[in-house]
Amino acid sequence: MHLKTLSAFAMMISATSAFAANSDCGTVKIADMNWNSASFIANIDKFILEHGYDCDTELVPGDTMPTGTSMIEKGEPDIAPELWSNALKDALDKGIAENRLVKAGQSLSDGGEEGFWVPEYMVEEFPEVATIEGVIKHAKDFPHPEDDSVSGFYGCPAGWNCQISTSNLFRALNLEDAGFELIDPGSAAGLSGSISRAYERQEPWLGYYWAPTAILGKYKMVKVDFGSGIDLEEFTGCTTQENCLDPKPTMYPPSPVDTVTTTDFQKRAPQAFEYLSKRSFTNSEMNSLLAWMEDNQADGQYAAENFMFNYESVWSAWVSKDVKEKLLSALDDL
Repeated sequence: MHLKTLSAFAMMISATSAFAANSDCGTVKIADMNWNSASFIANIDKFILEHGYDCDTELVPGDTMPTGTSMIEKGEPDIAPELWSNALKDALDKGIAENRLVKAGQSLSDGGEEGFWVPEYMVEEFPEVATIEGVIKHAKDFPHPEDDSVSGFYGCPAGWNCQISTSNLFRALNLEDAGFELIDPGSAAGLSGSISRAYERQEPWLGYYWAPTAILGKYKMVKVDFGSGIDLEEFTGCTTQENCLDPKPTMYPPSPVDTVTTTDFQKRAPQAFEYLSKRSFTNSEMNSLLAWMEDNQADGQYAAENFMFNYESVWSAWVSKDVKEKLLSALDDL
């Protein structure tokens, strides 16, 4: 066979193979979870899989427990872009052991983050309040909003799991003895609203919060160091238990936040799966992106398109050069 003919034949085989690899992706169902960061990531995955890997994508409503259960029992949806794994650890471990599910990678490279926080402007004025010893020393500088004769600490809203850990750590750190009263903010909106008000007025604030969130993207907060490090045994065995009688100080361990797919998806779309294994955000990145979503009242799709237009340096590291070119072409058509 002539050299040019051989070369053309080889190129045809290569192109056919690439087409086959992408066309095998088929219809892909992506869980669109009912919180902003998860919906944002789901829409990014939809855009990249659709335009970069020729997948026929579909977003389906989801939430942690029902999505995880459906993936294990029914094999769908194909992808859970942001799964807080500890919330269904036993079921997830069982699904992986039975070769039904696989963890593609970390949605949030830092993991979900919890802690007690103070505003950065307070730390600039009193650097020691970045530690629990400093907080106790400056207890009088954190007046209760309804009674300035005592100090105020904003806890987790009633009914949330974090209310248990917050209350136990409040006791473990002897904050009541230091003159603090535990404030129930009533709701997530009440808790975030208390931070917003404090920041706008440059007033003191101390309490529980978590990341990634729009609030920590909009307002610079410092996580208080308990000086204890993370005692995982203490945290799981006592801090998070309602009947914990003698809680000890421990920092909150990060919560694993993973992208999970069905094993079938991993097998039929290995290139798309490889992208998911690389797609990850730091909490700092996600905090900023969530703040943008809130400020612009953006849904997941609008936020994903904004991200694709303005953060090429981030997402291009997740895909091959060829896929990047396809995605840029798709963005030009929007």
